Amino acid sequence: MAGAAAMLLARDGHHVTVLERDPPPPPAPADAWNTWERRGVTQFRQPHSFLPRFREVLDDQMPDVADALVADGLLRQNRMAVLPEAITGGWRDGDERFTTITGRRPVLEAALGRATEREPGVEVHRGQSVIGLTAAERVPDGIPHVTGVVTGDGRCRSADLVVDAGGRRSRLPDLLTTIGARRPAEELADLGYTYYGRHYRSADGSIPPMLGPPLQAYDSVSWATLPADNGTWSVVLVTVAGDGAVRAARHVEHWERIARSYPLIAHWLDAEPITGIDLMAGIDDRVRRYVVDGQVVATGLVAVGDALACTNPSVGRGASIAALHAVGLRDALRKVGVDAPRELIDQWHEITAGTTDPLIDDTLLFNQHRVNEMAAQIAGRPYETDDPGWHFGRALTAAAGHHPDLLRAAMSVAALLARGVEVRPWDGIVDQLAAVGPVEACTGPGRDELVAIAA
Repeated sequence: MAGAAAMLLARDGHHVTVLERDPPPPPAPADAWNTWERRGVTQFRQPHSFLPRFREVLDDQMPDVADALVADGLLRQNRMAVLPEAITGGWRDGDERFTTITGRRPVLEAALGRATEREPGVEVHRGQSVIGLTAAERVPDGIPHVTGVVTGDGRCRSADLVVDAGGRRSRLPDLLTTIGARRPAEELADLGYTYYGRHYRSADGSIPPMLGPPLQAYDSVSWATLPADNGTWSVVLVTVAGDGAVRAARHVEHWERIARSYPLIAHWLDAEPITGIDLMAGIDDRVRRYVVDGQVVATGLVAVGDALACTNPSVGRGASIAALHAVGLRDALRKVGVDAPRELIDQWHEITAGTTDPLIDDTLLFNQHRVNEMAAQIAGRPYETDDPGWHFGRALTAAAGHHPDLLRAAMSVAALLARGVEVRPWDGIVDQLAAVGPVEACTGPGRDELVAIAA
């Protein structure tokens, strides 16, 4: 999402140079799925979803870009508008916040790339990999100050501020050590999800009816149904790595047999498949801290998006958090500016600590709980935890279809529009949960039946 950050900063009067390591320019979005190769982007053709919070940032900050994405074929959809009125209680003021702009990643990246290249104040140089950093020779406090980058062709490019938007594959910690900086602290966890996904296309451009939430938790597995652009969508089976009983899902016939055994999933398969089974595994949760023991590792440089913190993609929050990072960086530069590099870094960390860090922490905790729950279900035992936040979230998700207020609370959390700790105090939420009482999980095979179907 480097393009969105570049446009946002350029509109605030900054001249932005984007160095893109992949050489091919974006094709027309309609051709991107079939023709565009981006080896520098992980999960480029894997299933993707972009949450309402991502759309909200675009509409608030760059509404013309949001409109351009839709004009280039991205899907603008509001789940509240397509769910039955018996569940939603009818349209309410404020429901527009549940609108999303989403699509397959190559299509969205192509549309965003075209908008970035049209933006005044932004220069995009493709086929330019960053292999090093340049730093000031003398720094008064001993903390290295980054003054630019070295590209693969040996050229040094100076900058008032270097922004690392290099994603999961960012090599920034290694580059920092070459200029004498401390390595950032890194928290790394491979929680062990494995994804088996497949893309589909309808004959008439329609999207299947949404009979359940986009991410559905079942006994020992989860399913995701992700609407996309131009009448396409993806269906994803999420398992715990090492679950040999469902490993056969990498084969189409086994995957389809498993999928059709889930009543809320089966109808998503009644269309033309446009891929085989896309397997994804070994995706780490990783957070890098560029303040170590109370001291920044370097000035003149910040990391945003997945280069700063990347979470397992099961809940689809990466693009939204990256967009919030871009806004936070813009705001930090408004308050301090590049002429005060230490104060700028302090301001940046203050902003992220109050905005995106809590969202990242919530996501990491959810992922850990869900993996532990799935492992317990595989072992045939209940999942036990004393975390009240997990129990509240589980109860809210299960009861969402039984009261319109609970539905909006659950959707607000899933859409990254609010945190669980923020919706719990909403008027009547706890009482409504108590009135609904325990609700059975989504209907689907139990563990033993799933193992038999997958065999």
